[in-house]
Amino acid sequence: MKKTIPALTLLASVLLAGASQAAAPSAFTVNVTGQGQPIILIPGLASSGEVWQSTVARLCGPQTTRQCHVLTLAGFAGVTPIAGDLLAQTEQQLSDYIVAQKLGQPAIIGHSLGGFLALKLAIDHPQQTGKLIIVDSLPALGATQSSNISKEQLQQSAKQMQDFMRSQDGASFAAGQRHTVNTMVTAPADVERIMAWGQRSDKDTVINAMGTLIATDLRQGVARISSPTLVLGTWIAYKDFAPRSAIEQTFRSQYAQLPGVKIEMADTARHFIMYDQPDWMFERIEQFLN
Repeated sequence: MKKTIPALTLLASVLLAGASQAAAPSAFTVNVTGQGQPIILIPGLASSGEVWQSTVARLCGPQTTRQCHVLTLAGFAGVTPIAGDLLAQTEQQLSDYIVAQKLGQPAIIGHSLGGFLALKLAIDHPQQTGKLIIVDSLPALGATQSSNISKEQLQQSAKQMQDFMRSQDGASFAAGQRHTVNTMVTAPADVERIMAWGQRSDKDTVINAMGTLIATDLRQGVARISSPTLVLGTWIAYKDFAPRSAIEQTFRSQYAQLPGVKIEMADTARHFIMYDQPDWMFERIEQFLN
């Protein structure tokens, strides 16, 4: 079974004092594939849910007993943007979606920004989250250079980054995206695919979401997560700046408060592990889910 649906069209109408209450704009669309145990897959910044295409084929194909719910967030990859805090609205609407669809405690797989959202949902809605698989994402992205950075410094850093991105014209912004994507994936065809999603993404949405990622520190909050958690990290793109051991230690330090977390590092993949080292990723996900 495969269908594409806006998240909130699935929610029951809420009646207050006999009047119908207007629904908020949808923070994401959902593509559903398969039958069985539910898995929610969340892509990263400016990415389409299509990034999970091969993952869905492996996990939720015809011979499996799983059902994949693949999100694409508002403002990313051509989906209509919404006003306000995208990540906060996505978290709440995803919680509502899980209830409306009677998914129980679905497994959640998140890449990059999607991993951040998976962690946040598990912190704030532990009764709605099953196993977590976090693909190359950290609880405090803004603290990678300084582990003792303060909340105020994180916010200042986020604002400086946002101001710089807003000051760029279209060509400079696109050039910056291309430079970044080239560090995140190996094959030229994958670079072009990811770039196309970025070019179809709303600039303000991307800047605001990136600011939230930089400004937020979940390192202590993850202590409240009760879900079994697998973290898959990468390091090879940074080999000119730090050894594998140092980057792995950053992961372990940032997840130190998460009880029982399992962390594994890919040997050859860059940030988009599903493209660079898919078999390694699929094997570890299936072992963890089973």
